[in-house]
Amino acid sequence: MIRYIAFLRSINVAGHNPVKMEDLRGYFEMPGIENISTYIQSGNVLFESEETDERKLTDKISVQLEKKLGYRVTVILRSMFDLKKVVKNMPFDTIKTEEKSKLYVTFLADIPPFDVRGSLGVYSNDAEYARVVNKEVYIVSPNYGKTCFSNTFIEKKLGLPATTRNWATVNKILEL
Repeated sequence: MIRYIAFLRSINVAGHNPVKMEDLRGYFEMPGIENISTYIQSGNVLFESEETDERKLTDKISVQLEKKLGYRVTVILRSMFDLKKVVKNMPFDTIKTEEKSKLYVTFLADIPPFDVRGSLGVYSNDAEYARVVNKEVYIVSPNYGKTCFSNTFIEKKLGLPATTRNWATVNKILEL
């Protein structure tokens, strides 16, 4: 069995698209998916599956959620093994422990095309900056609510569906 985390975009954000976690766990109950749990209200669903084709599994979950919720939800899937690599690959070696509250990870649906990977650098400054590594964008921002590197901005610039989590959430999920 492979342990996965499904990061869902636009679930319980600012009062929009409210979904109870109990209901969300129930929506994941389908053949081939076991040991389902959720972490906080922002759409993080952990589960196990023998399915190794992540695209197939993502599509299966997306179809199920659309049936249950009545609207399309972006599903970004990572194995727990991949999530460990996300933490290991954090590119900002000089960021101090107390500054990690300013660190965010945007999970992308795929690796962005080579010609757009550096496009975020133009918008970086002394206070906030971003770097693409594989299928993630690492962001440092003192106030993510006012950052230029919003989820929508990154999706537009890189041309891929995405969803963002803070560094503490990413690390906590690894502990579950």
